[in-house]
Amino acid sequence: MKILVASANQGKIEEIQSILKEWDIITLNDIKSTIQVIEDGQTFEENAKKKAKQLYEHTKIPCIADDSGICIKEYEGWPGVKTARFLGEKKAGNSYAKQRNQYILDKMQGLEKKRRKVDNITVIAYYDGETFQVGTGILTGYIAKEAKGKNGFGFDEIFELEDGRTLAQLESREKNVISSRKKALEEIKNKIIHKS
Repeated sequence: MKILVASANQGKIEEIQSILKEWDIITLNDIKSTIQVIEDGQTFEENAKKKAKQLYEHTKIPCIADDSGICIKEYEGWPGVKTARFLGEKKAGNSYAKQRNQYILDKMQGLEKKRRKVDNITVIAYYDGETFQVGTGILTGYIAKEAKGKNGFGFDEIFELEDGRTLAQLESREKNVISSRKKALEEIKNKIIHKS
């Protein structure tokens, strides 16, 4: 089965391809699509569904789309659905990830570990023109006191696990076992298999 991934983020695409090996995963680059979906939902699920539906309507290929972010407990879930955009729309791209991460580190400077708890949430929506399937993954950790690691993307360099390593310090195969995206994709995979 062919599935379109509604993302141009190479890090996300590689992660998805490695987890959904049994399907033919294609990307926006493969079909030379430049469609942009405005993520104006109030929740991760709303944004994921909107992207999946609009991409399906544009291509007629079953589509998976995700929305994800970090929710810091100390700040009642901030930045949440605005994780990529809290510095403004112009700084929403992955090239501004280090700038966003530094802002969070500066904001949390001096807070002890127990006040640095954070959930990494990924919601993935699959749409095939008839029905939606939705999967949710949550990974709980801490905001590190400094950026560490060279692997990964987004906030991986400041998301610290219980063992003190950040997601950016893991090999991709290690990250793919525990990531919130892996958990959401496994849920989606099971739903698609049982539907067909």
